[in-house]
Amino acid sequence: MACAAALAALTVPTAEALPSGQANTGRGSVHWAAKDPGTPQIRFRGLAAVDRRTAWLAGTGGTVLRTTDGGAHWRNVSPPGAADLQFRDVTAFDARRAVALAIGEGESSRVYRTGDGGTTWTESFRNTDPKAFYDCLAFFDHRHGLALSDPVEGKFRLLSTADGGRTWRVLPSDGMPPALDGEAGFAASGQCLITSGPQDVWLATGGGAHARVLHSADRGLTWTAADTPVPAGDPAKGVFALAFRDRTHGIAVGGDYRPDRSSPRSAAVTADGGRTWRPAAAPPPAYRSGAAWLPHSRTAALAVGPTGTDLTTDGGDSWRTIDTGSYDTVACTPDLSCWAAGEQGRVARLER
Repeated sequence: MACAAALAALTVPTAEALPSGQANTGRGSVHWAAKDPGTPQIRFRGLAAVDRRTAWLAGTGGTVLRTTDGGAHWRNVSPPGAADLQFRDVTAFDARRAVALAIGEGESSRVYRTGDGGTTWTESFRNTDPKAFYDCLAFFDHRHGLALSDPVEGKFRLLSTADGGRTWRVLPSDGMPPALDGEAGFAASGQCLITSGPQDVWLATGGGAHARVLHSADRGLTWTAADTPVPAGDPAKGVFALAFRDRTHGIAVGGDYRPDRSSPRSAAVTADGGRTWRPAAAPPPAYRSGAAWLPHSRTAALAVGPTGTDLTTDGGDSWRTIDTGSYDTVACTPDLSCWAAGEQGRVARLER
């Protein structure tokens, strides 16, 4: 049985947290199996899982790694001259083509693209507006994608590409609702901007009076905003990650990222494309920064954060902790594999 199918078979809604790395399915144990890249000094918040064998990582120190053998070996394919940059997101279309985002104020926000597995890179965008700060990127297909900046002049700013990340342009902001005071995105897992299908895209916010999710059905030209029940009202609080299994069903996770603060109502769900959100009845027990639907499942998803991994088998309404290790981001692929990455060079793949 595939690991994702084994996880989806879990039906117990609550349970004691298991030791790091194990989830008891009743039919054996699925677990995060370490795929150590040998970089304990790097924090990987960017993760692009292509399939069971191929994955890309993006992290601190301008680091980009790639595996094509399921994590047994990792190749350092970092762009030259990028050691001072902080990569927080990466999208990969296959083992050769990838787009990586570096975050920061002004010219620290950059986009790089490779078409040869990271042997060479092209810097395709460098931010020149000191008021912009890019957080994450997402693609609709191999050509069309967006990158999200915190608000500039009172509205979230978006870059758009129609050629796979080779060139970028700033989208007009006429269709973007005004940002709340203090509102921003979180560059925590590469999942503050999420697409589904050829047109729909959502962005997650925090820091303002309400944690909101904004939705566009026309690739970022016009947007509507909806409040979520995830707590906000503080620069450390809000929705940190989104995951949509189709254009109507989604989950939002977040909370307060400060380790000494509690995070009640750390998850919310929608069944109408993000027009309305309701709190999870039994949310994860702490702040979570990443989320992903299990492959080919209508009800099962994972959420990860510094204190553990949680599983839902009812579409996000209730969650149980299945691992206590620290991860920042998670991604699953159509061939029934799931990957996670985080601090101290931690990288793992779900196995049985």
